[in-house]
Amino acid sequence: MAAIPAEPTPRPWRLALAWLVALGIFFYASYGLANWLATQRAHVPSVVFDWEANIPFVAWSILPYWSLNLFYTGSLFVCSTRHELGIHVRRLLTVQIIAVTFFIITPLAFSFGQPEVDGLPGRLFGALRSFDRPYNQAPSLHIALVVILWSLYSHHVQGLLRGLLHLWFILVGLSVLTTWQHHFIDVPTGALLGLFCLWLWPLHSVSPLKSLQLSRDRRRIRLFGYYTVGAVLLAAMAMLCGGAWLWLWYPAVSLALVAANYLVIGINGFQKDPQGIMTLAARLLLLPYLLGAWLNSRWWTRGQTEACEIVDGVWLGRFPTAHSLNSRVAPVVELSERELTVLDLTAELPAPGNLADTGVSWFCQPMLDLVDAPPSDLAAAATRLELKHKQGPVLVVCALGYSRSASVVALWLVQSGRATSIDTAIAMIAEKRPSIRLDERHRQLIKTALQKDNGQDGNREAT
Repeated sequence: MAAIPAEPTPRPWRLALAWLVALGIFFYASYGLANWLATQRAHVPSVVFDWEANIPFVAWSILPYWSLNLFYTGSLFVCSTRHELGIHVRRLLTVQIIAVTFFIITPLAFSFGQPEVDGLPGRLFGALRSFDRPYNQAPSLHIALVVILWSLYSHHVQGLLRGLLHLWFILVGLSVLTTWQHHFIDVPTGALLGLFCLWLWPLHSVSPLKSLQLSRDRRRIRLFGYYTVGAVLLAAMAMLCGGAWLWLWYPAVSLALVAANYLVIGINGFQKDPQGIMTLAARLLLLPYLLGAWLNSRWWTRGQTEACEIVDGVWLGRFPTAHSLNSRVAPVVELSERELTVLDLTAELPAPGNLADTGVSWFCQPMLDLVDAPPSDLAAAATRLELKHKQGPVLVVCALGYSRSASVVALWLVQSGRATSIDTAIAMIAEKRPSIRLDERHRQLIKTALQKDNGQDGNREAT
């Protein structure tokens, strides 16, 4: 009997309307409070660069500036499901709370006087001045909302309309400068805030808040310390030096998030899905760290072979590019006959963006770098390796191809009977890829994974 197709879920119109009213009240009440508190101070400073005096005042740009209100209102009704609406509301509430907190604790003022404007732009500027004041500057709530709303609407439009949407939101973003509402420093800080809210409340992956658990692993705690020190040093340089050094806040935020991933969040903080794709928010927030991690992987593996075949079509190597898969790995594994699968064990590196051109299947089992992988994760990766190996050649990778990937291959060699012991498996791998780094600690992790897999049967666990 044919299955009856499920009826489409109706849009949550009433709930969206209720949230619109609640958010509207909260927005104007909290925003107005921050403005009023700033007026009670004897002096409110400004952060402005000399070159900002050259930014032109463009009266008509008040139109895209004001249009954000319409996009804000419509966004609640654009959400097609209660889940999407719930995520969107969390983002809007979070961005408002964080921005207003900054406005109250560290208020900044806009230091230019706006010229008089006639016509429709003049009426719009007048309406804006009726409730706004030259405060509430950094991080720009306007820019943060641009990021959040742009992300939402982009999921619901396609083709030409999507291109026009991108163009309009660029104009909205620029308008905070050309209407002389914000100084430049407000723009990148607002963008960081918007991206943080997208990262905190992802639509299709687990929120970092749901995986908070204080790690007791010494290596993770040590790495938390290293990344925290790096973030603090960069932030201190940004504050002490000023000027162009303020851009150091970006890598400081990036390292702070990585530190949080190691201490309390885990792999979910990198927001990497089984196809190796990171959320856009995670990629942009972590971009300075991701660039560093990529360059580090190239430095330590310079002059080495991209990948080596260990046995029977199972390869081991460093994190590949789409180019290396096409020009080096694929021809050797005879991609024309059987599809190559990349088994990716990194949490910190996103899959290449142009994989469609390679014809390669990509599967990710993320594990944190430089720490002991949970034996259950090793076992799951080895099981996936065996499954994919039945379909064709498999390239197992981590950042360097030294530890995480080598551990999984060693475990698989013993599980599949291709090696009689862990030491034999490691020797087989080291013969083909001498640069691997598997010490006694890794041996114990592999042994534990084998014990769980064999039901505590140690017949194939000789060291």
